[in-house]
Amino acid sequence: ADPGRAVNLPIWVVDAFAEGGFTGNPAAVCLADDFPEPGLMQAIACRNRLSETAFVVRDGADWQIRWFTPTAEVDLCGHATLASAAVIFERTDESGDTLRFSSRSGPLAVRRAAVDFVLDFPSRPPGAATPALAAAQATALGVTPESCWIADDNLLAVLPDEASVRAARPDAEAVAALSREEGVTGLIVTAPGATADFVSRYFAPAVGVPEDPVTGSAHCTLVPYWSGRLGRPDLVAWQLSERGGVLRCRDRGERVDVGGRARFYLEGHITV
Repeated sequence: ADPGRAVNLPIWVVDAFAEGGFTGNPAAVCLADDFPEPGLMQAIACRNRLSETAFVVRDGADWQIRWFTPTAEVDLCGHATLASAAVIFERTDESGDTLRFSSRSGPLAVRRAAVDFVLDFPSRPPGAATPALAAAQATALGVTPESCWIADDNLLAVLPDEASVRAARPDAEAVAALSREEGVTGLIVTAPGATADFVSRYFAPAVGVPEDPVTGSAHCTLVPYWSGRLGRPDLVAWQLSERGGVLRCRDRGERVDVGGRARFYLEGHITV
């Protein structure tokens, strides 16, 4: 970015998939007339130190969206898209009930429901991991999962119960090594839930996210997996991070609905 050019961007921090205060996953959302230079967007995301910062630009009747972790631009992010939709619906003159975004993962939509914002995202069902990748996954996790899967750039480890997911302590360096050696961005850990249909946690240290509080994009894989296993399309999920978050989901075949609430935490301006 030009160091002599002043930048003034509105910014909101919104807790996505939050049922109460200080729950869910905080995302920063910046609305701009045009996308800032990529290095500046990355610098802002690094300074924010949240799992994701979204940059959103109006594109006619629709929107363009890009997402940055503290260290990298990513192809898909659920909670920051939900947070962006909350900002557009509640802090702009948007009058409709559905938003359409163009992104590096293709077209995405978010609709406003009675209490939730609902993401319309691509389904990414998992396939069985190779024996070598399953062994590396077990080493990184520190326990042997019941089964090991892969979907795009995420590994999926299935554990026997909710307590096992809570107790998981992956080796961050070993998980990051999977990215360097196998092209894997993150590790999803999941099990049947005691108080929800299924539970999960998500770890992505290779992109600056040791553990993500609530991960909408991981449910592109979790929803088809658990819908097939449980034999029904409608599911309630709970991500068991320290903050925690609830996701109300539906398997629609080639698409998944991932819904949750949003709570505004902070509003201001970035001036650099």
